[in-house]
Amino acid sequence: MTNALKEAIAEVARLPEAAQDKIGEELLVHVDKLRRPRAKLDKGIKSLDRGEGRELDIKDVIKRARAQHGSA
Repeated sequence: MTNALKEAIAEVARLPEAAQDKIGEELLVHVDKLRRPRAKLDKGIKSLDRGEGRELDIKDVIKRARAQHGSA
């Protein structure tokens, strides 16, 4: 554990229990958001390793992205 995280936890420990719970919940949500992209990448890599990849048409990818995100 880093010194910054140790210091933050020590500071949070001085707060009322309700505040500690809220901060803990928010921290867990944040950690989950950080882990999700890695899990998706790992899943994709395993899929490619199994030979399940396919060639993409970059123009089609751009067209779908623009349609999904509303870009021109």
